[in-house]
Amino acid sequence: MPYTDSGAGELNDDLFDLRMSDDARPLYDHVKKFIADVVDPMSVKFHELGKDKDDIWSYAPGQLETLEEAKDEAKKQGLWNFFLPDAETGEGLKNLDYAYIAAELGKNSLASETMNCSAPDTGNMEVLERVGTPAQKEEWLKPLLDGKIRSAFAMTEPGLPSSDAKNISTRAVLEGDEWVINGEKFYISGAGDPRCKIMITMVKTNPDAEPHKQQSQILVPTDTPGVKILDGMQVFGDYDAPHGHMHIVFDNVRVPKENMLLGEGRGFEISQLRLGPGRIHHCMRSIGAAERALDMMVVRGMGRQAFGRDLIKLGGNIEKVSRARIDIESMRMMVLKAAKAMDVLGNKEARVWISMVKAMVPEKVCRIIDEAIQMHGAAGVSQWTPLARLYANQRTLRLADGPDEVHHMVVGRAETRKYTGEEEDPAMAAVWRK
Repeated sequence: MPYTDSGAGELNDDLFDLRMSDDARPLYDHVKKFIADVVDPMSVKFHELGKDKDDIWSYAPGQLETLEEAKDEAKKQGLWNFFLPDAETGEGLKNLDYAYIAAELGKNSLASETMNCSAPDTGNMEVLERVGTPAQKEEWLKPLLDGKIRSAFAMTEPGLPSSDAKNISTRAVLEGDEWVINGEKFYISGAGDPRCKIMITMVKTNPDAEPHKQQSQILVPTDTPGVKILDGMQVFGDYDAPHGHMHIVFDNVRVPKENMLLGEGRGFEISQLRLGPGRIHHCMRSIGAAERALDMMVVRGMGRQAFGRDLIKLGGNIEKVSRARIDIESMRMMVLKAAKAMDVLGNKEARVWISMVKAMVPEKVCRIIDEAIQMHGAAGVSQWTPLARLYANQRTLRLADGPDEVHHMVVGRAETRKYTGEEEDPAMAAVWRK
């Protein structure tokens, strides 16, 4: 009897070949060396320069210059824009190959940006690369690919549960040659960065159309009159500045009708394009964060003593280390499988695998980081280690691009459909933040 993979059709032997390609191996080794030789020391200097700045929503003197030097070196060494699969503008990596590399990027918070592979820019660049007009690409994609500007994706709204992608109240109405936008967004990541110049904004343009054809995505420059960035939302009391997660009001914001992406009523369609890769990229980087936390846990446990014994030998800590390693390797295999499914089957057919890893990885990584915090005692929740920030990022990721519960619903329904034959709800293919 032929085996049927969860939502993926009949078993394809290619899905089980999770080896990095020979072509990608040199790039992988190069990235690892670059992080160790350039990014790690740059990060120390970058954070040192920013310690005493007065304005959290700006960069301290020398910070951006330090970062730009590293970015220029990455460009010079050819380590640039390799997140785009099969694209002329990038390295042309398969999702599987990128999964190995992204895990390394996840070990240092500045590694992705240094090589122009950081969210939300990656998702925005992918959208513009796939559906942008020549004029849109020239104005916005080009500077993003050059790393000259940053961007944001404005979707989540405070008054509606955005785990349902159809829940959009921000309206855009066509008046002559302009779209007029009114509404409110919050937790818009990256909009606090002074380098953020463009937002891809999810709006409702067709309230009387079918539910999945009511939404559109429009390019809104951040300096457009009527765009009011009110303040930054805190994450566990931290503004995550200057990147930020911003509360934004659109008050009669006017943009040219040419700023519409792909076409009126095609916002939901565009979301399918960005969310699969975006979710898997987050999970890839999360593996790196877990590896870093485990490394810190082991080093701390072997280097500190209490009650006359190494910490790692107390309170079942050695078992916690074991479980962390087992979880990391199981997550790695799942992420690689999901990435390979995207390469072999396409993003749409791989959506169940993507939901599996999105539901599993952030939760498990949170637990690993939590154990590392425990091993460090009070220092683990302080600014003396990166663990608190790592934990906050992963805990937030359990909400970003669809909360855990929705992804479990996607996976669970795929299982029950094998017995009931019920049709898939297309809304489950695009879920967002609560």
